[in-house]
Amino acid sequence: MTLTGGNRHDVTQLLPLLDAVPSIRGRRGRPRRKPRRLYADRGYDFDKYRRLLRKRGIKPLIARRGVAHGSGLGKVRWVVERAFAWLHQFKRLRIRYERRADLHQGLLELACSLICLRRLRTSF
Repeated sequence: MTLTGGNRHDVTQLLPLLDAVPSIRGRRGRPRRKPRRLYADRGYDFDKYRRLLRKRGIKPLIARRGVAHGSGLGKVRWVVERAFAWLHQFKRLRIRYERRADLHQGLLELACSLICLRRLRTSF
């Protein structure tokens, strides 16, 4: 996760966020350094970023602007919306009281840790 100002466009942080993704462990061998696919909504629909993603070997699955809803991304995007709903359970994140970004980042990381702990506790 990255933290930016509310007045920044999301697409400007796409490539720095991809660079910050840690290696993806899975099968035997060298761990993957990048995701296979990137799902995104209409806010990321720019040909420049589609080209840059393809150049990195990532298949962009981005909804098109100006096309009727029903792109099929809703089947995958609900995971992100569900995570936002879980984060909004923490009042200090829903309404940002902190002016300093480092404090807000710390609370965001703590909330994500608590969410993961709760999910792991129910799975065992």
